[in-house]
Amino acid sequence: MPATYEPIATITLGSDAANIEFPSIPGTYTDLVCVFVGRSSRTATEDEAIAFRVGNGSIDSGSNYSLTNLIANGTTVLSQRLSSQTSAEWGVLNTSTSSNTTPSMAILHIFSYANTSVYKTALGNSARDQGYGVARYVSLWRSTAAITNLQLLPVLGPNFVSGTSASLYGIKAA
Repeated sequence: MPATYEPIATITLGSDAANIEFPSIPGTYTDLVCVFVGRSSRTATEDEAIAFRVGNGSIDSGSNYSLTNLIANGTTVLSQRLSSQTSAEWGVLNTSTSSNTTPSMAILHIFSYANTSVYKTALGNSARDQGYGVARYVSLWRSTAAITNLQLLPVLGPNFVSGTSASLYGIKAA
């Protein structure tokens, strides 16, 4: 298989921020891949997740997202199915407890993002060492609009911490 990942942009936060946004994504690729490394500023040790929103010109925060997930921590497995959400979760995050400064890693694949005849599907994978260990998400944005914007946000918030990084790649047709 030929190397097909082409870097589009990388954002590294210099201070805490409520979200990370990639505006003006070119429609010249078949799929998108986003690699995230970071933590939430939430101080509780409760579960935290990373979510995404997309749009065409502006971010869609309507109830147009659905997801199914599978999460495991070595002793417990859980799954859930959610529809009519205002964002789509795609991974689990470490929070900013005083005892944990390890970032989480999550990878999001968005398929056929520029195709205007299909709803957009995404596959998310993540790992963290606090609470739940690994997670897999399948998400759907119920729109046929081409995706030109991508926004990442912590579900419970309030922010991503300084040093959090996200890189967006385009996949060329092989």
